[in-house]
Amino acid sequence: MKPPARSTRRAALALASCILGLAALPASAQSNWPTKPVRIVVPFAAGGTTDILARAVAPELSRAFGQQFIVDNRAGAGGNVGAEMVAKSPPDGYTLLMGTVGTHGINRALYDKLPFDPIRDFVPITLVAGVPNVMVMQTEKARSMGIGNVADFIRYAKAHPGTLNMASSGNGTSIHLSGELFKSMSGIYMVHFPYRGSGPALLDMIGGTMDVMFDNLPSSMPQIKAGKLKALAVTSAQRSSALPDVPTIEQAAGLKGFDASSWFGLLAPAGTSPDIVNRIQQEVAKSLNTPAIKEKMLSQGAIPSGNTPAEFARMIASEHKKWARVVKESGAKVD
Repeated sequence: MKPPARSTRRAALALASCILGLAALPASAQSNWPTKPVRIVVPFAAGGTTDILARAVAPELSRAFGQQFIVDNRAGAGGNVGAEMVAKSPPDGYTLLMGTVGTHGINRALYDKLPFDPIRDFVPITLVAGVPNVMVMQTEKARSMGIGNVADFIRYAKAHPGTLNMASSGNGTSIHLSGELFKSMSGIYMVHFPYRGSGPALLDMIGGTMDVMFDNLPSSMPQIKAGKLKALAVTSAQRSSALPDVPTIEQAAGLKGFDASSWFGLLAPAGTSPDIVNRIQQEVAKSLNTPAIKEKMLSQGAIPSGNTPAEFARMIASEHKKWARVVKESGAKVD
């Protein structure tokens, strides 16, 4: 005996309603995000540009979402320790990475094996800022060595081969690769000393233990303004508006085509909800466009962005190709 048509229709409607309700649960859960603090992992020690930018956006996100966004420094292996930690975290929006040109543009070409895939294991959220690097020396040390510009530095290095020490924020960082590219194009040799971030490296630079560093401009800017570090040149193709009187390396030394800038952006573990990704991107873009933050970043030499996840993904893919070529041409190796 067939059930009445009306009963059948009621059962079908009830089943459909149930299915729709179940399908809506994840979206409902996502719309409530965040219900607890969110961690932004910085894969370098405190005091460097990655840390500075993470601490600039964290309070803005805390205000926007009503939950704490906490900066967590996890330094090591040129940023790979922190990046791996995020890659293997649950894709629930509660662990983010302040990635860099090193973790997502250079390291894949520099390291034989990585414990994560910078493309497959992450979802790009937004580029926070791009910055030039700056070639700096301790001011008094540069004066005592008779170095007033990049040409002087190259002459000194060639006259004293192997005696100069080059600090970096770690293997595979743009700070490291900027120095390696400079060595390759100028024909000089320096001993590379990788640190666990710009902060510790700068302490030894100011103390006179290290001779030169190709640091991210925002982390060196306070010491340049204080007169403790001398800026010889910026590593970008154009001069920085934050240091308009400082030439590019191409201008200062005739190294045609020299360009080794840095960038920093937020990423999440692969599988993170597009809803969460888009909400974070929109709030970061909004905060970077406020006059106070925009002016502060520009004064430090950083160029704020806030681009879309799709735009950031295309940029990362392009950076892989660029830095693979730089690694090959410079002969850079992990120390």
